Amino acid sequence: MSSNINKTLSSIPIKVVGSAGGRGVANYRWKRRIVQMTILLLLVLIPVSGLFRIDPENGAFVVLGWQIWFADFFLVTGLWIMLASALVALYSVAGTIFCGWACPQNTLSEWANHMTHKLLGKRAEVSLTGEAPKVAAAKNRILNWSLLGFSFLCAAMLFALFPLLYFYPPDVVWSFITLREDARLAASLYWIYSVWVLIIFLDVAVLRHFWCRFACVYKVWQHSFKTKETLHVVYDSNRTDECAKCNYCVTTCFIDLDPRRTEVYDSCINCGDCIDACNNLQAKKGGVGLLRFEFGQRKTGKVREFRDNSILLLSRFRWTAPFAVMGAVMFTWGVWSYQPYHIAVGTQQMAHNRSGGDYLIEVSSKRYRPTELTMSVEGLPPNDFTLSNPDVSLKSVGRTSVFLTVSPALKRGLYPFVVVVHSKDGWIGRFNVQHFVE
Repeated sequence: MSSNINKTLSSIPIKVVGSAGGRGVANYRWKRRIVQMTILLLLVLIPVSGLFRIDPENGAFVVLGWQIWFADFFLVTGLWIMLASALVALYSVAGTIFCGWACPQNTLSEWANHMTHKLLGKRAEVSLTGEAPKVAAAKNRILNWSLLGFSFLCAAMLFALFPLLYFYPPDVVWSFITLREDARLAASLYWIYSVWVLIIFLDVAVLRHFWCRFACVYKVWQHSFKTKETLHVVYDSNRTDECAKCNYCVTTCFIDLDPRRTEVYDSCINCGDCIDACNNLQAKKGGVGLLRFEFGQRKTGKVREFRDNSILLLSRFRWTAPFAVMGAVMFTWGVWSYQPYHIAVGTQQMAHNRSGGDYLIEVSSKRYRPTELTMSVEGLPPNDFTLSNPDVSLKSVGRTSVFLTVSPALKRGLYPFVVVVHSKDGWIGRFNVQHFVE
């Protein structure tokens, strides 16, 4: 008997409805967390690995151990044009998705919200409207407030170190952290660091997402390129009866928006939390959520096809494409013509020689490693000039000077010559000089 029942039950088809965390239903929360943590990790690895930082002492960028001067016009300008074109393309397609998925300010603010809810209660929201947070009675204790303030202070002290990594090598930053004396550290650095700690502490304790909504200039820049076709949250109005008296998506939104009524220009950061919330709720009923991400806008009650949306988006890249190509060409030429050393030759009036026969040769190295240079002069007989030090070495980036003295016994006339500098890594530089004897 039981075997017949089992056979009957096994023959019944079973339909598996996907849950919020299952297949077929978008779950943006954990994906967004991975992106946010990756961005924070990259913010540390980029300067620590030497990929990019700023050298304030020499007034230059440092990329992979090479100095990039502002004089490297094509390299710097081409890179900025390419980045600007890429950002315009990102804003036009994905809108403010950077704010919700990558911005460190939002990441830190969300963490501050989590700590506040955990230590003071789920309704303990920070507001600048003058309303006091609704602290849970069981958690309104000195210990909880102290732990919250201490966690904010630790986060502020940690994140205030990030800017230092972009202006100092890692070993110098470590000297700063361990309070060791280091000649490379500015005397006022501890005061500057303290100001940054205070700013970040106030941000996570009081401002949080209010900064993004009302004061972020970067977000205003993003809004300048949004259109009706840009990625946004769409509400299925045909199923309004399924969310009657339900504000779950509204309460989930930490920007205080109604995701069912998003506009072209609003404070939505495309985080996807409202979509996950609606999916989770509807999955319990065996259905799918009423919110989703979408490109394009509704037209006569129907959603445009992906092909139509793609054409509308790509049409806006027509004016950015020439700039992107121009930037790529300039950047490529800048890389090709990049000079790791720089030569400058100028006259040097000396007390013993009033004829202007003394020159100062300055050679600058853009490499953060030891190098050896050899100098010579072409166009003058060896007996008619003297180099104070034809062989020089540099331990790292910096500048060295060599005196060149031309014999005052030369007859009246014009004597063109070339100062040539050889490096052991194969680089050769030339500087033309026109020497005139009266």
